[in-house]
Amino acid sequence: MTQFYFFLRLLKESFRDLIPIVLVILFFQLAILQTVPEDWIPTTVGMIIVGIGLAIFLQGLEIGIFPVGEGLARDFAKSGSTMWIMVFAFAIGFGTTIAEPALAVIADKAAAISSGRIDANTLRYVVAGSVGFAILLGVFRIIKGHPIHYYIIAGYIAVVTVTFFAPKEIIGLAYDLGGVTTSTVTVPLVAALGIGLASTIKGRNPIIDGFGLIAFASLTPMIFVQVYGIIVYNFFEATEVAKIVVEAKVSQTASITLESITMGILAVVRDVLPILAIIFFFQYGILKKSIENLKLVIIGFILVILGLYAFILGLEMGLFALGESMAFQLTQAGNVWIIYAFAFAIGFSTTMAEPALMAIAKKAKEISDGKINDMSLRLFVASGVAFGIALGAFRIVDGGHIHYYIIAGYLIVVFLTFIAPKHIIPIAYDSGGVTTSTVTVPLVAALGIGLATNIDGRSPLIDGFGLIAFASLFPMITVLSYGIIIEKLHVKGDTDIAKEDEELVTSKIHGSLEGVDDMSLSTINLDATDLRHSMSLNFSAVIVIVPMGKEDDALHAAKEAGASGVTILNASGMGLAELDNFYRHKPEETDKLLLFIVPSIIVDKIIREIIKKLHITTSGDGIAFTVPISHMKGISMRQEDLFEKEVEEIIEEKKKKK
Repeated sequence: MTQFYFFLRLLKESFRDLIPIVLVILFFQLAILQTVPEDWIPTTVGMIIVGIGLAIFLQGLEIGIFPVGEGLARDFAKSGSTMWIMVFAFAIGFGTTIAEPALAVIADKAAAISSGRIDANTLRYVVAGSVGFAILLGVFRIIKGHPIHYYIIAGYIAVVTVTFFAPKEIIGLAYDLGGVTTSTVTVPLVAALGIGLASTIKGRNPIIDGFGLIAFASLTPMIFVQVYGIIVYNFFEATEVAKIVVEAKVSQTASITLESITMGILAVVRDVLPILAIIFFFQYGILKKSIENLKLVIIGFILVILGLYAFILGLEMGLFALGESMAFQLTQAGNVWIIYAFAFAIGFSTTMAEPALMAIAKKAKEISDGKINDMSLRLFVASGVAFGIALGAFRIVDGGHIHYYIIAGYLIVVFLTFIAPKHIIPIAYDSGGVTTSTVTVPLVAALGIGLATNIDGRSPLIDGFGLIAFASLFPMITVLSYGIIIEKLHVKGDTDIAKEDEELVTSKIHGSLEGVDDMSLSTINLDATDLRHSMSLNFSAVIVIVPMGKEDDALHAAKEAGASGVTILNASGMGLAELDNFYRHKPEETDKLLLFIVPSIIVDKIIREIIKKLHITTSGDGIAFTVPISHMKGISMRQEDLFEKEVEEIIEEKKKKK
């Protein structure tokens, strides 16, 4: 049952990620264009399949791939074997990229509109090899302790140099694939490897050295794919000599038959097998350790296969068709500003809901000691993506060459790199990769191809690709700017703030409290003010576990005894004597846990009132106990209550002396 509830949560999160896209599309479709889209029923079904498929896929990752992959990353980080760490880095980069659902869709789309000159499978192997090389290079940098910006700047120079020799048909696609490769499968494992390695090696900083692998994985595909394009367009002939005709709606509604389902699942099995082979080889062959919960891991891989197939099928039925349809209608509206507004709105809304960005932002806040605010970071990233996609749409409408925009963007990034604080640089580079998700990529790519298809003089292959590259580039600029801003504003970390709290002397409040020792262990926030008061006041936690329906009685009893606030949690209990498999067991939540943090002087009174009210020692059910607390920080109390508690303490002290 635990896994079922976990699936429901993932399903909720998957549709939460789709809701911003749906709302933006509905607004522009109904309020701006004032039309109902054609084939809206299969498109809606496709969107539902995308949400369900993504939930199944993520659950498979969580119970099958991530636990084993992250365990491998930690074990190799601690092993100290440089050679095997490098081999593992390449393998994990290659294997996870092959399984990226967004890459599979983009590669198929590129093959379809290139007159057969670009082979989808070859393109995917080229990209996967480049990501494997990128992770290997990034791990080497962490081991050696080299500054990341030297590698990134050298990579930018290589990208720009190759661009001048690459055929124009491949440039936009190559830039896009730099963003496609870092998504649902790759980001968590790669981030775990980098941070784990930087935390294990002496002299490395997790925030400065641990981040950056995702940036490498975004950069190298641009170089490798352009080299692939140079080879293909100069030394090979197209498999289809007839000129391709791209209709106004490039995607066709996917047909579902038993044969298509079977072939689709077999294709996904072929893509997922490299990850399985890598994990088993390194787990059993190199580390010589058995995999815990092997049956659960196998079930996870089966879910990954089924979810990945459903996801790709839903994309073809829903997001790709919808994106190209919207692009067609927007170009027919005759107002380019509507196109730019739609591009901006899609970019901002989808990025704010991006789960990979949420994870990276929380991790950045955690290891930066709170100096980086996770919500502010997400807002800056989302703004960069929105501006990038809008500018990319302008490029398609205007007909400019993509590499001029990209080169200008790189120059800005390089300039900001030299003036930004060191701790923000790797995070900024990584943010360009995590913004292009499995949900965002298909819609953005479809928008670009649809615009290029329906604007005279534009080529879907030459001009259609590139929006994802813009969505990956501009967040680097905005996040570097965010780092410079917080540095200029002297934003303090949690440690600095806590230190100031310890040194705080509250001479501004009630006269009887003046002169309190500033080394006091309790810091109280005064309600309705921004004052913090340090004083010698002992606190205790009163924990009460009662059956549901009895919590009101406990709350009233505690309030009458002097408690001013409570934290309420749902709880469940079970005996462990006959527990077989925790992962399949979901106890029903039948209890409530009440947590009161109160001055120790009133604890006895609260416990007595609760025991009496709930009849705990006689006929009633429940548990009540207390725990002393030291180093209390952050609790809010009224100034009057503080004064009252101090008076009570003085009276108690006098009674003890008598």
